[in-house]
Amino acid sequence: MRALIVEDETTLREQLVNELRTQGFAIDETGDGEEGLYLALHMPIDIAIIDLGLPGRDGLSLIRALRQQDRTYPVLILTARDRWQDKVDGLEAGADDYLTKPFHIEELLARTRALLRRTGGWSDSVMHFERMSINTRTQQVSVDEKLIELTAYEYRVLVYLATQDGSVISKSTLLDHLYDEDTDRDPNVLEVFIRRLRQKLDADKTLNPIETLRGRGYRLALSRKQEQSSETSPETSPESPSDST
Repeated sequence: MRALIVEDETTLREQLVNELRTQGFAIDETGDGEEGLYLALHMPIDIAIIDLGLPGRDGLSLIRALRQQDRTYPVLILTARDRWQDKVDGLEAGADDYLTKPFHIEELLARTRALLRRTGGWSDSVMHFERMSINTRTQQVSVDEKLIELTAYEYRVLVYLATQDGSVISKSTLLDHLYDEDTDRDPNVLEVFIRRLRQKLDADKTLNPIETLRGRGYRLALSRKQEQSSETSPETSPESPSDST
């Protein structure tokens, strides 16, 4: 998943970048509204986090402009303004949710996950596919109720494919949603991630979780199951997948 952060408070922006990268996001970030609009229109964004009080172009104008250009990904507003009218203005401009500063980073992460689930048609933090489940809150993946250890990039690949509802995703699209803009992108490395995922998720060769369509890309070949409620279960805090490959 790829997140855009437009926030002119440097310390806060850096904190958001670090936290979201830990959660498996590729990041585009800026403190300027005009540059934010450029990134919003030209990068393959999955979710945007936008402050209202920005230099160059204010947040409301930025959101209106990207919506006018048919960018439909979810937008979360950050604002130091606590007046109800400011929140209404943000939602009317095209934002999907808002957070008033100061806020707890855990709440921002939870709202981000919820917006992405809603966009993908999921109401729960656990995505169920036949014998496989993905918990986006704890970043745990299991097959036949057995936890599978994945690296951070393997997890990113799997989650992105899982949220695309069985659509075929090209290599270039996958790379765009996995890596920051200034990161070297090697399609051969992506093939390694796919191969490792198949080995880990399908050790007994009976699941066939990821399908390759030659010349077109990859798709998750598992059917969605009816969602089960997991939000009321006690939350654990396992270690996130390692960034090692």
